[in-house]
Amino acid sequence: MAFSLRMLSKIPAAAPCRSFSVSAAVAAIQKLTRVRVVDNSTLGNTPYHRPAKVIHVYTKNGVGKVGDMVLLAIKGQKKKALIVGHKMPGERMTPRFDSNNVVLVEENGNPTGTRIKAPIPTHLRKMDGDYSKILAIAQRFV
Repeated sequence: MAFSLRMLSKIPAAAPCRSFSVSAAVAAIQKLTRVRVVDNSTLGNTPYHRPAKVIHVYTKNGVGKVGDMVLLAIKGQKKKALIVGHKMPGERMTPRFDSNNVVLVEENGNPTGTRIKAPIPTHLRKMDGDYSKILAIAQRFV
């Protein structure tokens, strides 16, 4: 007992206390996240030795959720895309996907492809933003 008390007395009083916190930066999609293009555009479907990666997220905190725009590096080009599903669990009653799914869009917001192969979350209909063209080409909803 005396040995442990002596050892405790030698610890400085202002020892840094390290505790970890779960921040919002680890959630959903951020820079350098690998994503899967789920539309039938030629750029997203041709095989390439590198997966598409996010190089910028167009939000204030740099974390993208369903309905946010991102900038992708795909086949040596920079393209904008819309997030339509991510692996990280979100709010209640929102689906969690097996992969991080995006749909390629042009600068004016029109989708590049004509069909979306993966299911789209239904709560994308209620979100503000102009997603009507993407919802129109979707075949399945979750």
